[in-house]
Amino acid sequence: MKRSLLILIFPVILMSSCGLIKKTASPSSEYENYNEDLDDSRVIYPDLEEQVVKAETTTEYEGEVGTADADLEIALNNLKEANKAEMYWSGYTVLVYSGIDRDLAFKTRNDLFTFFPDFKTDMQYQQPRYLVKVGKFVNRIEALTYYHQLKENFPSSRIIQDRFLREGYVIPEPVTDGQQQN
Repeated sequence: MKRSLLILIFPVILMSSCGLIKKTASPSSEYENYNEDLDDSRVIYPDLEEQVVKAETTTEYEGEVGTADADLEIALNNLKEANKAEMYWSGYTVLVYSGIDRDLAFKTRNDLFTFFPDFKTDMQYQQPRYLVKVGKFVNRIEALTYYHQLKENFPSSRIIQDRFLREGYVIPEPVTDGQQQN
């Protein structure tokens, strides 16, 4: 029974794969001159339409033409002032040790002082683990120099993202009921 069924199905599969059984499909030439207008179904926003019309009709600049240096200087100063208000900044550091063994953390920190006395080492305790970190870098490329030097003596070192307290940041005093905020 199974064999006779296979004998019937096999030629059908063979002929369909060879293209002997023609499939009915319309040729692509029927759609050559097809055109559809979708303007009636498009969403138009009135505010945007006015701006587009203004942009298309205005061809001349009505202000004073000059260099962008003054505008760029203003933008950079604004950015600098905004950054001064931030308590933390994001950057990268090289994590030399991360674990729960306190003695090993202190040993790693002491080894860092011995092998690399110029590197600024920071040890933190984030319950339940100790972290020994080296450096505070703005971008990852700066951290790579330290990472490659540390990797020889401390193979588990890796570069991680971190947040640092801004040096010289003065925490604003809380406003009391009798004081007004500027």
